[in-house]
Amino acid sequence: MRTQAVIHLDRFSANIQAVRERIGKKLICVPVKADGYGHGALQIAETSLKTGAFCLGIAAVTEGTELRKGGIEAPILLFSQPHPLEIPLLIDAELTPFVSDSWFASALNEEASARGIKVPVHLKIDTGMGRAGCYPEEAPDLAKFIASCSGLELEGTATHFAVSDSTDAQDIAYTKTQLSRFNEAVDAIRSAGIDPGIVHAANSGAVLLHPDAWLDMVRPGILLYGYKAVQESEVPLSGVEPLKVEPVMELRSVVVLTKKVKKGESVSYGRTWIAEQDTNIAILPAGYGDGLPRLASGRWQAVIGGKTFPLAGRICMDQCCVDLGPQTDVRRWDEAVLFGGPAKDAAALASAVGTIPYEITCNINKRVPRVYR
Repeated sequence: MRTQAVIHLDRFSANIQAVRERIGKKLICVPVKADGYGHGALQIAETSLKTGAFCLGIAAVTEGTELRKGGIEAPILLFSQPHPLEIPLLIDAELTPFVSDSWFASALNEEASARGIKVPVHLKIDTGMGRAGCYPEEAPDLAKFIASCSGLELEGTATHFAVSDSTDAQDIAYTKTQLSRFNEAVDAIRSAGIDPGIVHAANSGAVLLHPDAWLDMVRPGILLYGYKAVQESEVPLSGVEPLKVEPVMELRSVVVLTKKVKKGESVSYGRTWIAEQDTNIAILPAGYGDGLPRLASGRWQAVIGGKTFPLAGRICMDQCCVDLGPQTDVRRWDEAVLFGGPAKDAAALASAVGTIPYEITCNINKRVPRVYR
């Protein structure tokens, strides 16, 4: 096999179970947007539901339609604002959209009423993220408007935290302020005689650090894929053991060629790497076209036969080179691990190139086969 992403579904399931043990009987929404953070949306969705998830989360209508084609029947929340032309499609796919304003609610209601059906929606409140969502003081009126629409049903109310994965004192205070604003808005909706439905706010950071934000349901994303943006030990929860999760994805490749390079010779584009001694080079069929960041050139390594070797020269679109040293027992067709398993994980790679693990796993290209174990 060429480069492949090995996806450990047993680890993913165990991560959900770990969150379940942390939050108790709260509902779990599993985000499977961006092709399940690069892990394969359908397979991750099936595993999530088998492990007890209540619903799934997506960002695009097309993501929802693909899940329905794959046989997924569970509720699917549409987090992002769709285009008006997508309204018939989201209704066809029985998606549950977030609603931030009366204009979109009206457009949804018009299509649903014409079909003689009710579309479930979740009212989105912006408590400090600064993206989609109505302001807290607008929430009661928007809830009333939704309740007045014959084609809509208010099934839930949500917000999203901006810095819940931070242990900085100011960020912790900001998250608490967001939660307070949200709770006040939900109370105002109830005072207006409207049932807010499933109330939810907690993302991965809040699952780890803010138990008062768990409410009716949690939406942990990257945490379920095996990465913790923050360690609970920095802000320990009383009587709670730190949550243990394992990375779900490994990026594996293979040595397709080995060759000798003499001292003073260069490797790859730009001649940025010059051999300091006679050495051996391994070529791997993995490059930035597969999702291995070009910025990792000169900053990363591969594990071959249990030994770690540095990458040599710039990462190309389809290939990269590994410096094996002057003496080596690495042979053609040996397996090479670029992250996960015996190698450092995607979080370490993200740190090396100045990004986050979300981007590393999401960027693994579709041409890289997913192998499920």
